[in-house]
This record gives sequence, structure tokens and C-alpha cells, in this order.
Amino acid sequence: MSEPTVTVRLREQTGKNANRRLRAAGEIPAVVYGGEGDSAAIRVDGRSVQTLIREGGENAVFLLELEGTDRTRHTMIRDLQWNPLTGALVHIDFLRVKMDQEVQVSVPIALVGTPEGVRNEGGLLEFITREVGVVCLPGDIPASIELDVEPLHVGQHVEAGELTLPAAVRLEDDESRVIVSVAAKKVVEEEEEVPEEDELLEAVAEEPEMVGAMTESEDEDA
Repeated sequence: MSEPTVTVRLREQTGKNANRRLRAAGEIPAVVYGGEGDSAAIRVDGRSVQTLIREGGENAVFLLELEGTDRTRHTMIRDLQWNPLTGALVHIDFLRVKMDQEVQVSVPIALVGTPEGVRNEGGLLEFITREVGVVCLPGDIPASIELDVEPLHVGQHVEAGELTLPAAVRLEDDESRVIVSVAAKKVVEEEEEVPEEDELLEAVAEEPEMVGAMTESEDEDA
């Protein structure tokens, strides 16, 4: 299977105005750093790189290829910057990696199934920690870590140290960190309000005259 490859070009100009022109032309300003080389300002095709990100995830390993040369280098995405108003990708930081050297990354947790405590005991599933830190070789980074929550009853939880990791991956996180728990639903019973004696007396005192009762003037006319 071929590696995801991103063709890049060096940025001759930097700064806000130059970056705006790049984005208007469909390119994204980026930088690559780390390893034994110096930082380099580059630009990448926006559509192609976003497709690769969607398919491989933010922990995917990319082969950067400098356009017009045979120079390539394995990298990972260290940071993505998005426009908060439009949601458009505006900048990428690539980190150089070596395929034979371990890296530390955060991997999302994927829950599998519905807990017993939710299905039959009226409990609520609380997804507390959605990703954990792990260490492994770049080629062994899992897209996600599955956690089967079906056996969980109300009052039970799963900690990071209980996760089942791939053989080549080890946890680099607090083992006691709670991932999920099944809690009992809180039932709030509202006590029926019983009117106090003073309220009853006030209600009687304010009771209107009965319909059909004779007034004093009507009695005299009779």
C-alpha cells in the first residue's frame, strides 16, 4: 500500500498578505520542523491535503515530497489552525519523524456497544475521557482505541490502565484516569405541597358570596 504523499513547494514570501494570496489561490501556508533539519516554510494544495487528513486522521504519517526534486521526508501533523468564523483550514504545522523512532500522540477512544447498566438498569453512560496519550512507532499509531462498554453495570467504570492496546503501543497517560462510567439516574421527588392552616383560613375569609344570596336591600323589598 502506497504511503499518503503530499507534494509541497517552498514559500518564497511569508507574512499575512502573502498567506492571504496563497489561500485565495487554493493553497495553505505550512511549516515543517523537527528532526535534524531546520524549519522550512512551505505551501500545500488545500483540497488534496484536507482529503488526506479526512481519510487518515490527524495522526496519519505523510510523506512530504518537494516539488521538482526527489527529496522526501516522513512527517506528522503537529497542529492545524482553522478560521473560527468560516471553519476553513488556514495553516498546518508538520513535524518530521523517523519511522524507526517512537513518537507520543493522543489517540481517540471509540466506544463499542451499550452498557448493561443503561439497557436494563436505568443508568446513564458518562464518556469522561475521549482520548489518551500513547507511545509507539509512527507506523503503528492506531486510528482509535476500541472500548467495549457492554458489560458495565450501574456504579462501574473503566480506567485508562484497563484499555486493551495493540501489542506495539503502550500507554503514556495516568492509568487511573477514568474513561467511562455508568451512573444511576438522579430521581428528584417533589413533595406535594400541603396548604398550611393559615392559608386555609385566608382562603375561607376571601370566599365570595354565594350566587343567589339575598342582599339587605333585596330583603327589605321583599
